[in-house]
Amino acid sequence: MTSRAAKALSLRPYASLTHSLIDWALILLLGLASLSTAAADPASSFGNPGAPALPPAAPNARFGAPFETSQGALHLTAVLTANDPQPIHAGLKWRVFNEATDQDQSHKLVAESSDATPTLPLPDGAYIVHAGLGLAGVTKRVVINGQTISEKLVLNAGGLRIVGLLGDVPINPTKLSIAIYVPERGNSEAKLVFANAKAGDTIGLPEGNYHVVSTLLDTTTSGSASATNSVVGADLRVQAGKLTDTTLRHRAAVMTLKLVGAPGGEAMANTAFTILTPGGDVIRELIGAFPSLVLAEGEYVAIARHDNKTYQTNFKVTSTLDRDVEVIMK
Repeated sequence: MTSRAAKALSLRPYASLTHSLIDWALILLLGLASLSTAAADPASSFGNPGAPALPPAAPNARFGAPFETSQGALHLTAVLTANDPQPIHAGLKWRVFNEATDQDQSHKLVAESSDATPTLPLPDGAYIVHAGLGLAGVTKRVVINGQTISEKLVLNAGGLRIVGLLGDVPINPTKLSIAIYVPERGNSEAKLVFANAKAGDTIGLPEGNYHVVSTLLDTTTSGSASATNSVVGADLRVQAGKLTDTTLRHRAAVMTLKLVGAPGGEAMANTAFTILTPGGDVIRELIGAFPSLVLAEGEYVAIARHDNKTYQTNFKVTSTLDRDVEVIMK
């Protein structure tokens, strides 16, 4: 054997190994191409159209299921006083805020309810709970830690219920405007705290002294409500845990105005009326043949203007006695 033939023979195993490596490289490249085709078209299932499609990979499957924040719940009740055995059953307004502030330093509202005893699901964290009953309110800090916790808030408040009467007959609540004030020495209406309280409703108030004012309303010709001069006020004290009932009695009547040529005559149309107190203060101005208005008990002057002429008469209002007031053209 020549030296050249011996050398060729000794290199033959390496040549076979090189061919094998090339073959494996081709197989690997073909496999990667198939994977790329399958990824571009999942239905192909690695190039076999008849095979079932592969299911899509779950998001973050490599890292397991997405992280979920632990969640608990907050069960809330409120009482008027610490010794009150029964929770408040109506009229409450609950609000829950994040304890942490936003960039504008406000606390984000995360839950609210008008139920008397709500159960609110909340993620774990610290919160500020506010319970409101009318003008009474209280706040409390709570922490949720994956469990249901119960919190009882003490309002240290009482209730006020106002009833209006005309004579001995209850007044429709829509016919009254009630304002509630916190008085100061020498000024019973120092601070307005409730502008439009509704008669018959129970209003939650912190314990303390109050001044209430009830104004009887009259319906104008346009259908809107107008305040009359029948105004009644009262001073009272609200005690925590108790309901204070207050009755405000109005003394007024409905007067119908007429300009007539003689007693019992036909009313003149397009007449302008002005009602004054005996001291000259204007109470109301009306236009028509026979307009009507509610007036508090007392004495008044009626002035009627028709065809550039003026007429007047004095009259008296007696509570609950509705009647006509005739101004005679003389």
